[in-house]
Amino acid sequence: MELGLVELLRAAWIAGTLPILIASLPCSWLGSFHGLVLGFARRGKIMQSSSHHKFTVPQRFFSHFYVVAVAWTTLLLLGTSIYAYRMTPILSEPFFYSDLGSYLAGRSNIFSIHRSRLMSFENRYRVWLSVFLLLLMEVQVSRRLFETAYVFNYSASARMHIFGYLTGLFFYTAAPLTLCCTCAPEVLKFGINEVSEFILKGTSSMQNIEFHWWDFVNPLLKLGWCQWIGAVIFLWGWIHQHRCHAILGSLREHVGKVDEYVIPRGDWFEIVSSPHYLAEIVIYAGMVFASGGTDLTIWLVFGFVVSNLVFAAAETHRWYLQKFDNYPSNRVAIIPFLC
Repeated sequence: MELGLVELLRAAWIAGTLPILIASLPCSWLGSFHGLVLGFARRGKIMQSSSHHKFTVPQRFFSHFYVVAVAWTTLLLLGTSIYAYRMTPILSEPFFYSDLGSYLAGRSNIFSIHRSRLMSFENRYRVWLSVFLLLLMEVQVSRRLFETAYVFNYSASARMHIFGYLTGLFFYTAAPLTLCCTCAPEVLKFGINEVSEFILKGTSSMQNIEFHWWDFVNPLLKLGWCQWIGAVIFLWGWIHQHRCHAILGSLREHVGKVDEYVIPRGDWFEIVSSPHYLAEIVIYAGMVFASGGTDLTIWLVFGFVVSNLVFAAAETHRWYLQKFDNYPSNRVAIIPFLC
């Protein structure tokens, strides 16, 4: 059986999530496996509490994730947007009503409105939905790149495991691709054809290309209420994650020693130990909602995000409890009132 892009991505997300879920099981005989996975996940202050520093890289390499993410997401967004604009404009309401009017007036049979037109509309909707989701991802990774450059001040001693570094690169390559995986093969074929035509015909092939902003924005506005509610959820998490990152970034400005830590306070830090992780979960929950909730591949991305961040937040919470005797007792690890 030939595997397509969607099947490969699903297999990759499942392969990335299962070890974390297994390591999270409360079984004593899984202790060594839990320690192995935890060793891969450790970074920053959590890794500094460990004496094992082999196969690590500086934590400031986090910026590599977002450089790759911005470049890759931008490429996918441009390619998918051009394909959507040129090849799959969403039909206007008058076009649909003219068909319906013809049927009601007896000038056409209901079956003459053939299935290809319905499938064409579904395909157009799917492509423009991918553009919408990639726009959300672009907003997210662009902010994260800005924060790594201007908000965070990583300690020179802060490290992360090389496996965690490679996992981050994988995530920010595979996640944007997942958001458009159902139309990516079509976009790639379209792009190759466009490049080939440009090589053969030169700039003459571009003379008839016109761009109108409204023709690009209008299909996005017609996507539906589900997409815009998802965007609001996304924005809610996006704003709080930026606030929490700003709080974390400001802590180093108020401590004397390089490796000294203080208890972060403010915003969602008042209820959980890792509110930036909680906000990340909210952000990807918004993307799932915006996708319509029917794409299994996007659900698998969300499952990976939740399992990975809950696992990391639990260790961070334990570190805070061991580090500070006066740590607020009302705070939980990541999910308010639960864990």
